[in-house]
Amino acid sequence: MKAYIVGVGMTKFEKPETRDWQYWDMVKEAGNAALADASVAYEEVQQVPVGYCFQASTAGQRAAYELGQTGVPVYNVNNNCATGSTALMLARQFVEGGISDCVLALGFEKMTRGSLGSGSDGGADFRTSPVARHYGIMAAAHGFEMSPPTAQIFGNAAREHMERYGTTEAQLAAVGAKNHRHSVNNPYAQFQDAYTVDEILAARTVHRPLTKLQCSPTSDGAAAAVVVSERFVGSHGLEDRAVEIVAQAMTTDTGDSFASGTCIDAVGLPMSRAAARQVYDASGLSAADLDVIELHDCFSINELLTYEALGLCGEGESGKLVESGATTYGGRWVVNPSGGLISKGHPLGATGIAQAAELTWQLRGEAGDRQVPGARVGLAHNIGLGGAAVVTLLRRQSEPGVRPYTDVRGAGRLRV
Repeated sequence: MKAYIVGVGMTKFEKPETRDWQYWDMVKEAGNAALADASVAYEEVQQVPVGYCFQASTAGQRAAYELGQTGVPVYNVNNNCATGSTALMLARQFVEGGISDCVLALGFEKMTRGSLGSGSDGGADFRTSPVARHYGIMAAAHGFEMSPPTAQIFGNAAREHMERYGTTEAQLAAVGAKNHRHSVNNPYAQFQDAYTVDEILAARTVHRPLTKLQCSPTSDGAAAAVVVSERFVGSHGLEDRAVEIVAQAMTTDTGDSFASGTCIDAVGLPMSRAAARQVYDASGLSAADLDVIELHDCFSINELLTYEALGLCGEGESGKLVESGATTYGGRWVVNPSGGLISKGHPLGATGIAQAAELTWQLRGEAGDRQVPGARVGLAHNIGLGGAAVVTLLRRQSEPGVRPYTDVRGAGRLRV
C-alpha cells in the first residue's frame, strides 16, 4: 500500500528563549497547520508518532493533547538528530502496512542555548555516552580538544577530507554561504542573513576548520506531517495535495563506521551511503532523477560527505561540486533551499519532518521565492550520531489541478 504526505506544517525555528512558549505550544501550532493543510480533522488521525530528544517520557502525549484528546496511540520517539525522520518513517510504515489510513507525525524540540553536550549526540564523558565508541575513534586518531564534542568530531572529519582529497577551507565555507543565502527567502528560518565565503571564513572558529557560520545552531521549533493511504487520498479528494513517499530507508552503524578509524566514517558516511542505495534500489531512481534535496548539514563538512553518499559526485569530489555551483539555483540540483540546518536551524526532533515539509512545498510548487522551478522529485537525508541515517524519496504525481487517481469502490487507485 502506498503512503502519501497530504499536509505539512511547522513553526518558525527560533533561538532558544527567544519566544515565551512551551513545547506543546509549538506542537499545537505546527500540528494544526498540517491538519489544516490536509483539510483533515484530528479526530480522523489513528496514530501519532512524536519525536523529541530533550523532554521526559510521555512528553509526546502532553504535546499531542493540545490537538485533541481522542485516545489514539501516541509513540514517543528519540533517535538523536534523526528523530524527526524516524517519526515520519513510523507514520509511513503504519500506512504502508495497512494498519492505519491516517497518521500524524510530529516532531519538536525546546532546547537551551549553547553547544550540544551529553544530552544529545554525545558529550565529553566517554564513560557514559551512548556514542562513546564514535568519540573513541576520534580520540585515538586526533586526541580530544576543549571544543564542543559534536563540532570536534565533524571538524576532524573535515580535516581528514582536506588531507585526503585536497578539499579547501573555502569550499567548506561555500556550503555555509550557499545555505545562508538560501535562507533569506525562508520565513521559517532561524537566520535569514546572507554571508560571503570570506565572511564565513572570518567568523569565530568553533573547531578548525569549522567556523560558527558553518555550524547548525541550537533551536526551538516543531514540525508536523499528515501521512495517509491511497484509499484515504481518494475518499477525501486530496489528489491535488498528495506527495508520494516513493521509498524510505533507515540504516544504523555497521562495522564500516569504525573499521577505518576515521572520523569521516564514524560520523555516518557509510550509513548514509547504504540508506541512499536502498532507496535508489527500491524506487528505480537515482541521483540523476532528483530535482531538490534537503540534507543534514549539521556542519558544512557533512553536506560535502552527503553529496558523496548520495551519489551526486565521486568520492573526494564534493568540495569541487559545491564550488562549481551545481547544488544551488541554476545548477544541477538545489540542495537545502530552506537554508538547511546551518541557517534554518536544528531543533533535533523537528528537523527530519521539517525537511519533508520543505520538499512537500517544493514539489507542490508552493515554496514562494525559494521555489525550485519544475521540481518533481525530492530527497531528504537526516542523520543522527550514534547512529541512524534516514533517506526519504518523495515524488509529486500531478500538476496542480490534475487528478491522477480514480476512486474505484473507495480504493483510490493510482492510474498509470
